[in-house]
Amino acid sequence: MVDNLSIETQQAELLRRIAAQDSEALSEFYDQTAASLFSFALRILNNAHDAEEVIQDVFVQIWNKASSFDPDIGLAFSWSMSMVRYRCIDRLRSRQRRARVIVETDDGMDAEPQIETAVTGTLLVTDELEAVRSALGTLPDDQKLAIEMAFFGGLSHCEIANILNEPLGTVKARIRRGMSKLRDGLEVFV
Repeated sequence: MVDNLSIETQQAELLRRIAAQDSEALSEFYDQTAASLFSFALRILNNAHDAEEVIQDVFVQIWNKASSFDPDIGLAFSWSMSMVRYRCIDRLRSRQRRARVIVETDDGMDAEPQIETAVTGTLLVTDELEAVRSALGTLPDDQKLAIEMAFFGGLSHCEIANILNEPLGTVKARIRRGMSKLRDGLEVFV
């Protein structure tokens, strides 16, 4: 059985070599870490194609930024995993933006532009949608992100906690507080 310390030391050395533009070191590092990094990305994104793209982007980033790795601060694998996590969050945010653009584009093409179907299947008048968007904009960033990931990204509370590297209770509390603020801000429409 291989000692974990030797793996960590070996991976740190591989990153040092990658920083010196050693493509063989990148290949070795890829062989050692890609499967685990891909599994992590797949769990977050729930889409194999997106996970593959994230991993490709991460290894380009590793190639370009290996010199910024400091073995005194953390482990090579953890450093790589954090890159995957941030890329996945970016990908989820991108999905949300695309979904909003599609909804906004559909608004302009509908026969009845004042009505749009919400995620829940209920019909909302344009004024109500604007009120929801406005109310979301008033939330603190941490609450807004958690709510968007849950309701627009379709992620479970556990998945959000993993992505944000926050305790599950913290994520649930953010969503609960944010939803309470949204409910208070939208009482006019109830």
